[in-house]
Amino acid sequence: MTKITFIESDGTRHETEGQNGATVMETAIMNGVPGVVAECGGACTCATCHVYVEPDWFEATGGPSMMEEDMLDFAFDVRDTSRLSCQIKVSDALDGLVVRVPDRQG
Repeated sequence: MTKITFIESDGTRHETEGQNGATVMETAIMNGVPGVVAECGGACTCATCHVYVEPDWFEATGGPSMMEEDMLDFAFDVRDTSRLSCQIKVSDALDGLVVRVPDRQG
């Protein structure tokens, strides 16, 4: 299992374990992480699973695809390290990943 830490905007930390092959969004939902709404269920057709990848981890997660960039236009407070968590696949290479959940989702 891959350890993923979600940090809410108030600093509350959620230490989780994700299944390789799942997505970071699925890991958040399965662990009840507040703020990751995922209205579309991971189809990359909304921006309600928006997270900020900690800078040290951004290269490991890779940048957003063109489709993901288009959807990020609908997210609030997009930053250089913004990603849709439904588009980040969990793998051993992401063990220890830290992401922050925005103040609000769409």
